[in-house]
Amino acid sequence: MTTNTVRFAAVGLDHAHIHGQIAGLIDAGAEFVAMATEDPAAAIAVQVRERYPDVPVVDDPAELIEREGIDLIVTAAVPDRRGPIAVAALRAGKDVVTDKPGCVSFAQLEEIEKAVAESGRFWSVTFSERFEVRSAVKAGELVREGRIGTVVQTIGLGPHRIGDRGHLGGGAGRPDWFYDKNRYGGILVDIASHQIDQFLFYTGSRTAEVVASSVGNFANPDKPGLQDFGDLLIRSENAQGYIRVDWYTPDGLPTWGDGRLMILGTEGYIELRKYVDIAGRPGTDHVFLVNHEGMEYIDCADVQLTYYADLVNDVRDRTSTAAPQEHTFETMRLALTAQQQAVIRGAAE
Repeated sequence: MTTNTVRFAAVGLDHAHIHGQIAGLIDAGAEFVAMATEDPAAAIAVQVRERYPDVPVVDDPAELIEREGIDLIVTAAVPDRRGPIAVAALRAGKDVVTDKPGCVSFAQLEEIEKAVAESGRFWSVTFSERFEVRSAVKAGELVREGRIGTVVQTIGLGPHRIGDRGHLGGGAGRPDWFYDKNRYGGILVDIASHQIDQFLFYTGSRTAEVVASSVGNFANPDKPGLQDFGDLLIRSENAQGYIRVDWYTPDGLPTWGDGRLMILGTEGYIELRKYVDIAGRPGTDHVFLVNHEGMEYIDCADVQLTYYADLVNDVRDRTSTAAPQEHTFETMRLALTAQQQAVIRGAAE
């Protein structure tokens, strides 16, 4: 690079996570120089253009990927397009930050791994339920401090809402691809990759195996392409994990999902109520810790989120501080394995 400023472009504006990705990179000092998408009429694409009216819009995503003077490509395209966009960008000499899931098939993952190896650039998947959540960052600090001893199990729950008050501007107007398994990859690839990332991170596991998994459609028989429930058991050499994800969040909850994480250690445990403390404290990011010294509620308001700043530094310094590359590969490999091996129940395809 010729300057210290990291310049990035957004290619693929189909999921609302792109808002957090763009804002995070800008806040970290990167320069947003252009955007392009395959569906300019998509609701999220319209929102991005309205939010950043001074950023040029390019008609051809391929041309923008190849353009010189851009260091990083960020994408929240339809999930089945994220892999091909990443491969093209890597081969064009650019680092890549993609919304989860980073890919929807083993073939795509293999192509990405090959492109990373050949290009020397990195591929980072934005596992926002850890990277963008203060309580999750705080839990990592507590684990590293040894506050609960050695972690032996995690339980990760990732409920979501489909309807009018859906996650990040989704709602009743969900696009057609949301109901097409081939496009979003299945519920364990799409959502449970978050919880798999957390299992590996908090247990310090470099690799793991999927013991059992299942998916189902129990509440939306008119949409057989939608998997509205999924769960899996995961195991590494030193820890075990259970993961449950679903699309059943009721309208009575004031947020899109009661995301929870339980971390069990040999000397205590931590529970995170990430987005809401039902019938309890207001706000988000609630951390409860119990160990031999007693019980503690931990305020996370001052916890610093470092993912995007680390990404910018990684582009500039050719380091790997935001997320180790092998961790990202392993997370997606496990999600794809769980999806492929899942027992199918209910009306799901």
